[in-house]
Amino acid sequence: MFGFCFMLVPLYALVCKQTGINGKVFGAVAIDPNMMVDKSRTITVQFSTTLHENLLFKFKPLVKHIELHPGETKTVYFYAENNTGRNIVVQAIPSISPGEAARYLKKTQCFCFTQQKLLKGEKVDMPVVFHLDPGIHDDVHVITLNYTLFDATDFARKDVKHFTEGRIEL
Repeated sequence: MFGFCFMLVPLYALVCKQTGINGKVFGAVAIDPNMMVDKSRTITVQFSTTLHENLLFKFKPLVKHIELHPGETKTVYFYAENNTGRNIVVQAIPSISPGEAARYLKKTQCFCFTQQKLLKGEKVDMPVVFHLDPGIHDDVHVITLNYTLFDATDFARKDVKHFTEGRIEL
């Protein structure tokens, strides 16, 4: 039983990686320089945030939604403010709906790829660079990208980087 339970986490991660479900991201995706922008379609991408439990943070997208064409690359920013009264390490977990759109929304740069260390009272704008794969289904008109922010201080890696002014510093 222990072995079975132990293997569920990596098995779940593998399934999410292969299918694109649950907005799981395993590193940056390279932008294909030959990717064509489909100007005949426009898709709305909405942004939202949630905080896990009683995390004392202000966390929000700087824009609520954008319009883009499949194949077009966009950059949006999320604002985070540490109001916990202490230095903290946080981790953002993405989710994308509808679920079928997760395999087409490709993030090339995202604060969610790594844990972020924010000092007491620190305020940061964190970028997300992404594009929609032109192969996205014609019946998808609206996509929601949500980030849930978790306190990861107790699980922080020793090499966690400090986030300052939109750049990650060692």
